Amino acid sequence: MTSKITGVQKSMEVQPKTRLLLALWDLGGVKQEVKKSELIERVKRSSEKAGDYKELVEKLEQAGVIKIATNKRVVNVLLTDQGLQVLGEGLESEDFLFEGNQVGARVANALLKWIRQMDGAVVSTSASVNEVNGAIASGKAIGSYDEFKSVTLEVYDKLNRNHKLNDLVQIYRIRREIGDRISPEHFDEWMLKMQENDIFQLMAGEMSDITPDKRDDSITIPKVGLRYYAKRLS
Repeated sequence: MTSKITGVQKSMEVQPKTRLLLALWDLGGVKQEVKKSELIERVKRSSEKAGDYKELVEKLEQAGVIKIATNKRVVNVLLTDQGLQVLGEGLESEDFLFEGNQVGARVANALLKWIRQMDGAVVSTSASVNEVNGAIASGKAIGSYDEFKSVTLEVYDKLNRNHKLNDLVQIYRIRREIGDRISPEHFDEWMLKMQENDIFQLMAGEMSDITPDKRDDSITIPKVGLRYYAKRLS
């Protein structure tokens, strides 16, 4: 695998490839498909067109760095384990530099997210897929619903026990306990999925010490309203 990954590095320009893979990773492309149009829109600069990335995307797919899937005429992209390694190599490469004013807040935040999740681990060309996954785990990132469910139930039980909450735990407490191990969007999505699976009941009720930040860290269900508490059902 090492020689194949090294070949990919040499055969493609480090700059656009690494920017594209970083954006795909930041959009959650390791665990879920990302719309190709959304990905390209994220990485293309003002002087570029979407078509400028056509050849690059094709080469990345052929090299096994990304996977392409089409669903109802929508082209989606997924970052492979090999692609995760290639991204790590690209970020470490001395050939990778940001040019001009291309570093916006989203790119800077994506890099910060990568650094925090990798927790100082080095993804080298000799790293195995298991080592790459282990590096992410060392940064405590939550990458799947099943992992989120397990962690969240542990957090729920801990908060319920330590604060004597009588099986009615504030959602903002759960969110803050988990912290930046997961994006706010995934937290909301998977908490709602736990409710759909009859693991939690998300409840409104009253919160006497409510503040704007606690409200923001609760959950708003579309067309239903705010939910402040989680009650474990199973």
